[in-house]
Amino acid sequence: MTGVRTKVNRVLLTLAGLLLVVAGGATLAVGLGLKPPSWWIYDDRHEVLLTGANRTRWRDEGWWWPVVIAVLAVLLLLALWWLSAELRRHRLAVLAVDTGDGDGAEVRGRAVEDALGDEAERLPGVDRARVLLRGRRDSPEVRAGLRLEPAAGPRETLECLVGRGLRNARGSLGRDELPAEVVLKAARHKAERVS
Repeated sequence: MTGVRTKVNRVLLTLAGLLLVVAGGATLAVGLGLKPPSWWIYDDRHEVLLTGANRTRWRDEGWWWPVVIAVLAVLLLLALWWLSAELRRHRLAVLAVDTGDGDGAEVRGRAVEDALGDEAERLPGVDRARVLLRGRRDSPEVRAGLRLEPAAGPRETLECLVGRGLRNARGSLGRDELPAEVVLKAARHKAERVS
């Protein structure tokens, strides 16, 4: 579900960015003297965004401009927060491991990812594997992407990954469970020539 939410966020962010770039670029082009299309809201380079009547409509109200500026500032901060959340790495840096002595230990997330990825690539039928740890340091989740060779069986590969790779990771990290999302893709192969 997290992957779908991330994709939706990125699509919405991309569409919002494209809309703003197109609107700003078109307005700038009209301001530089280019002829706008008939449907565009500005017809002339000397046309203003807010007319004199619109600008002075609320002049007597002392609350109007501070509210407008505050709302725009909040919208800008929300947009920047959304952008930073999308660009931020969703990878765990360290994982907490219960050692049983009450102190605990930390394991680098990258080391666990590399170990799981290496083990997954050794599975029969796996051409390439990419593993990413997400979640919180005390409750990590695995996201694995496996590219399968053309003759590989997806079910067998998935059973081997869960039965061997994830079981070993759970044991090494001292966890009863380690949720995982596995995406399987088939590797492209060259067409065989038939004569």
